[in-house]
Amino acid sequence: MLRPRSGIHRRGFFQASAVACMLPVIPSWAKEPRVKIERIEVFPYRYPMQGFFKFLAGRGAPGRAAVVVKVTADDGTIGWGQSLPVETWSYETFEAAIVALRDYYAPRLIGHDPTDIDGAHRVMDRTIVGAFSTGMPITRAGIDLALHDLTGKLQGKSLSELWGKPRGGPLTLSWTVNVTSLDELDELLDTGRSRGYRNFNIKVAPDPRFDIELARRVRRAAPDGFLWADANCGYDLPTALEVIPKLADVGVDVLEAPLRPNQISGYQTVKKLGALPILMDEGVVSPVELVEFIRLKMLDGLAMKPSRCGGLLSNKRQIEIIEQEGLMWVGSGLTDPDIALAASLGLYGAFGLKKPAALNAPQFLTTDILVAPIRVEGDQAYVPMGSGLGIEVDEDKLRRMVEQSRR
Repeated sequence: MLRPRSGIHRRGFFQASAVACMLPVIPSWAKEPRVKIERIEVFPYRYPMQGFFKFLAGRGAPGRAAVVVKVTADDGTIGWGQSLPVETWSYETFEAAIVALRDYYAPRLIGHDPTDIDGAHRVMDRTIVGAFSTGMPITRAGIDLALHDLTGKLQGKSLSELWGKPRGGPLTLSWTVNVTSLDELDELLDTGRSRGYRNFNIKVAPDPRFDIELARRVRRAAPDGFLWADANCGYDLPTALEVIPKLADVGVDVLEAPLRPNQISGYQTVKKLGALPILMDEGVVSPVELVEFIRLKMLDGLAMKPSRCGGLLSNKRQIEIIEQEGLMWVGSGLTDPDIALAASLGLYGAFGLKKPAALNAPQFLTTDILVAPIRVEGDQAYVPMGSGLGIEVDEDKLRRMVEQSRR
């Protein structure tokens, strides 16, 4: 019998395993899955970091929190996924993700067909019910990624081959500019350019004067680059209406998330202004609200993040909707390390992303848990080759990382 643990046991590995049980009678017309999920384990830890990034700074425990999900099928095949909670960006905390994965999702998915990813999401929908949108999307993304990895390995196909698409890539990366003082800017830009970066994404809001001067200086330093401003919902409507035309005047190409996503009439107003393409991010988790927001004329495009929206299944469908509507999409992430980065690269490569992707783990994270690191040369990131996500996890590295994170 599965025994969910109460509280958070911080000094052990968390896992759920299956035991023998009586199975229901299956009709003769129903096909028994070739393999079933036998075990799901979760490994919580933190990646060491370098540099300053506002969402991952100033917290009690340093580093980029992550929960690796290991799904083992009854034939021994293993799939790897990763959940990336950020409590300064979303309500999903590190501790909540551990409990949800270990005590809720894992027990309900034991015995499930790992290749039935749609069905797995329906199980998770029933297990932790959503409110406005999908419940615990950042957390459940770890399960989704692991099932895609496992399915690809079982079928001997990469992500792109599972979807009938070319592998694509390499993808151009964007350098994140997140400074608290303009005095810090030149050094940060020089570091990015010395590493081969030609395109920049800047964090703006709430100070419009600072933001305009920041954008002006970055554009001056990269006159031919793609300049992407991300407000992370930090403006109110009057400030957004004041600053958007000025950001356009100094050379910003797109503005992401100027307002909180529940300000529907505000988004309609800034989109109608027409000064810059308006992208949404935080407010779009599932395809359902994406379709509604498009109908309400709230956006010109979307910043994609598999880690934000429950994984690859949801994000793939969102890209298809955006492309069908003739809107813009860009690739982003939650400082996605190794496993999640491989998933994002696989998705964006398969759908032929052209604009620079704001995948900034190579900028901020200093280690990985892979046998062979993802290939990044300058600002070019290569889609991993091989079945599933195309990566191999070094379990010794993983366990050492968990141990180090306990100290």
